[in-house]
Amino acid sequence: GKKKCTCPGLGIFYTILSTLFFSSSALLVKKIEDIHSVQISAFRCIFQMLFVLPGLIYYKTGFLGPKDQRIFLFLRGFLGSGAMILLYYAVQSMPLADATVITFSSPAFTCIFACICLKEKCTVWDIVFIAFTITGVILIARPPFLFGSNNNDLEEDYSQHVKGTIAAIASAICASLTLVVLRKMGKSVHYLLSIWYYAVIGLIECIIALSIIGEWRLPYCGLDRWLLVLIGILGLGGQAFLVKALQIEKAGLVAIMRTMDVVFAFIFQALFLHHTPTWWTLGGALCIVASTAGAAVLKWYTSSKKAKEKASYR
Repeated sequence: GKKKCTCPGLGIFYTILSTLFFSSSALLVKKIEDIHSVQISAFRCIFQMLFVLPGLIYYKTGFLGPKDQRIFLFLRGFLGSGAMILLYYAVQSMPLADATVITFSSPAFTCIFACICLKEKCTVWDIVFIAFTITGVILIARPPFLFGSNNNDLEEDYSQHVKGTIAAIASAICASLTLVVLRKMGKSVHYLLSIWYYAVIGLIECIIALSIIGEWRLPYCGLDRWLLVLIGILGLGGQAFLVKALQIEKAGLVAIMRTMDVVFAFIFQALFLHHTPTWWTLGGALCIVASTAGAAVLKWYTSSKKAKEKASYR
């Protein structure tokens, strides 16, 4: 039979590492202001292809994957890269933390799609954790229809802020569908092959978009070029750990644990972008941390209980 994960919480650990890599990548995207977000996405896809290619050759996985999994690999690449492109656009259009928290409305979508497509059970605790997450997102995003239009934290160009918000929500939907597709594939596909599809299809999407908007150009200074390399490396690491986590963990729990990205986003925003969060943002962050910690504790307790029950039957 298939090998099972014998380390309780290993999937959660992989997810936290993934969020750290992704949030660091988003910070670098925010630091680059003279290059279009779609072009940054294209560079990231190119670097991921270069790093993944030797691994595919070494493990002899091929480049297309199993015939019965190719449709899922295509969907994984299309949706995953779409979520990345939309997120990068949102990051450049609005504050880093705002874009990040809006994209993390995805747990609600993920649990719904996982119940429909994967037949996974949604427990009461899952609903509680999702409620805490959504509450935190609302407190941090502070939509005008709930908190009023006099919001000093909004960008001066409100139309650009709205475009960023729409892109962030669309990114959340694509990300949630990506998690469901990855969970559907499970361990039947090598995680490097999954990243390969992500990079190849994402590059095709970026080339088509850049051809339409006419924004392709090389970065002007050497620093921006090094930042692009780092974005590619961090994106590759985040994708690798995310796929590994989804191979051994429920899609809904992984989506909830990925809200740690919000915490990293606020830390990075305060340290490197010199933007001090308000009490609303702190309250929202606490809600998200409570949700993440609760999910981790529940996972550890459930895994320990199952291990004890198996040991008692022997």
